[in-house]
Amino acid sequence: MRLATGLLAAVLVLVGMVPSHAVVRIADDRGGRIGTYVDKYQGLRTSGEAVIIDGLCASACTIVLGAIPHDKICVTSHAMLGFHAAWDFGTNGRAITNPEATQMLYSMYPSPVRRWIAARGGLTRHMIFLRGKELQALYKPCYLDAQASATKTPVDAQPSTVRTPARAQASANRPQASR
Repeated sequence: MRLATGLLAAVLVLVGMVPSHAVVRIADDRGGRIGTYVDKYQGLRTSGEAVIIDGLCASACTIVLGAIPHDKICVTSHAMLGFHAAWDFGTNGRAITNPEATQMLYSMYPSPVRRWIAARGGLTRHMIFLRGKELQALYKPCYLDAQASATKTPVDAQPSTVRTPARAQASANRPQASR
């Protein structure tokens, strides 16, 4: 009995030593400066981590779609992408559309996303949202178990991202049931 207990303990220790791959969960991210997001997502791409979009990802946050490989992104039923033209503050303090930055932003998106945007009039000062079945037709669905979806953002992380060990959300990429 002691031998069996010892073997079980050794197996559990060895399993615990296997590196856990983290995923980045994006939710409630309203965007910001384009350059900040380009830098953020270049680092994420280099890390090889997967991305779960599980809530609002708007404005510059959507750069994730062009910066991270398509097969590393999945969306939950809560995912919602918000797109609009890039803008700057004018001399009078009002927001004015920046055509060059808007074109750069648009060119970063994968072609299916660009087609979706173009079919809705392009990037304008008005936000357009991609969600639900239309979004899941473009990106694979992912499923979060109760623990991963209830995870709170750590104090030292940016408000939009939470790193979750892949083993803690083992069901994240299980095949979708037929509907």
